[in-house]
Amino acid sequence: MIYGYFAVVVFALSVGLTWALRRYALSRSIIDIPNARSSHSVPTPRGGGVAIVVAFLLSLLVLGYAQLVPAAIIIGLGGAGALIAIVGFMDDHGHIAARWRLLGHFAAAAWALFWLGGLPPLQVIGFSVDFGWIGHVLAAFYLVWMLNLYNFMDGIDGIASVEAICACLGVCLLYWLAGLDHLIWLPFILAMAVAGFLFWNFPPARIFMGDAGSGFLGIALGIISIQAAWASSQLLWAWLILLGVFIVDATYTLIRRLLRGDKVYEAHRSHAYQYASRQFGTHRPITLAVGAINLFWLLPWAAAVVLLQLDGLVCLLLAYLPLVALAIKFHAGSLEKVV
Repeated sequence: MIYGYFAVVVFALSVGLTWALRRYALSRSIIDIPNARSSHSVPTPRGGGVAIVVAFLLSLLVLGYAQLVPAAIIIGLGGAGALIAIVGFMDDHGHIAARWRLLGHFAAAAWALFWLGGLPPLQVIGFSVDFGWIGHVLAAFYLVWMLNLYNFMDGIDGIASVEAICACLGVCLLYWLAGLDHLIWLPFILAMAVAGFLFWNFPPARIFMGDAGSGFLGIALGIISIQAAWASSQLLWAWLILLGVFIVDATYTLIRRLLRGDKVYEAHRSHAYQYASRQFGTHRPITLAVGAINLFWLLPWAAAVVLLQLDGLVCLLLAYLPLVALAIKFHAGSLEKVV
């Protein structure tokens, strides 16, 4: 029952904050104007992701006060998420050089990992591997990549919100079935905060998320997945599987652009989901397809890892194979004249 009450409050708060931010953006002409690299055609206010940030961080304080989430997690996640949101908010309102953004990203990752305790030992092909200090470095790069790939993938209406909601609610189900109820709170309230924003962002979107929201979501998901790994390394593999649509598209696209010598920090629209949205002529079917892939393909694989204790790496590779095929089919990372 308490989950239901909390869901209503967080959802309503996020809906109301997004409405207020939309009014603010319209009054201050904070509008995303379509250009040659845009995936939308109508000027739309941006910055609505701040509603997700505020709703989640306020809920985090409540959970800490009620001792439902450890203080170290609240400090690590709250501090890192707030820093990323501030950097993103400043970049939304005025350009920040890439090197300074990256410095802020690694500072946030280091802060979170300090409070989490770094990366725990992981089960890899039947062996428990303790990566030591190298694991902490890898975890920092993982968090920075997660927040940046989420920024890259937030390019069409509703897609970033649907991905986060599906991953969070999917893992909540797995936590519950595995008897790990104490881990449910963080992904649950994050899903509710994102759902409130999605009310305004579902295609056709009435407001965009902006860098503050997308970067915050990326690092929050990354931190929550590492927190879960301390309970069981199988849970980290499950998280990586559930986030597979974004991880595969963003990583495959980045690799192809790097190999071609592109300036990867420059805006582009060569992700698979962007090509697909242009091919279909609308955002909605692509966003809904992402939800369907998560529900009917990735969630069963994640469940096999957590509930059947199948090898995480093997299941991840099998789950990713069709996603790589989709990336190839939709020319991810190709020069934009392909389609």
